[in-house]
Amino acid sequence: MQKSNHESKPSTLQFSIEDVEIVRKEPLFEGFFKMMKYAFKHRLYDGGWSKEIEREVFERGNAIAVLLYDPILEEFVMIEQFRIGALSNLQSPWLLEVVAGIIDEGETPEHVCCREAEEEAGVQVKQLIKALSYLPSPGGCTERLHLYVGEVDAAKAGGVHGLDHEGEDILVHRVSVNDAMAWLEEGKIDNSATIIILQWFAMNKPKILDAWSNE
Repeated sequence: MQKSNHESKPSTLQFSIEDVEIVRKEPLFEGFFKMMKYAFKHRLYDGGWSKEIEREVFERGNAIAVLLYDPILEEFVMIEQFRIGALSNLQSPWLLEVVAGIIDEGETPEHVCCREAEEEAGVQVKQLIKALSYLPSPGGCTERLHLYVGEVDAAKAGGVHGLDHEGEDILVHRVSVNDAMAWLEEGKIDNSATIIILQWFAMNKPKILDAWSNE
């Protein structure tokens, strides 16, 4: 239902953080992740302020995801692991993904890319290129995900990796670029970070190779 005849301006962002008032902030749960309850108001497009709104917000911190690529073998190093959030998946809750990890306080995204590549896939990143960053689910989660492509030697990849104290059981796969793009097209890859970074790779492959060759 149309609320008014207010003219939209899609080319400019009309509001900023100063146009939000946090009325209350209440912790609900803190474990492996954290849940907060916010009461807030925000400015309206037609002027004035909204009524007080309450929302539960999942606060998990920012993270990285890195597509590990061998330009000589034309292969990606990808990982497979169990995801509890995918338990209702009609196929399987074991997902084919790119390496990812949470950015801890004091860390740079680039450092986390290198650390997680070794922990989850057993490979070392030679070079990195930043793709983009995005908000996976801003309606109820504070996370911003930073996406990268990293150069690796895929010939050294394989086996099962992960940290025991984090309950990780991660199987490493070497996947040809052609196979990965075919699986993307067929819907066999169905988690957002992996979909987005593979699409970005397909659009920017010459740019990636040019950047790495000039390092």
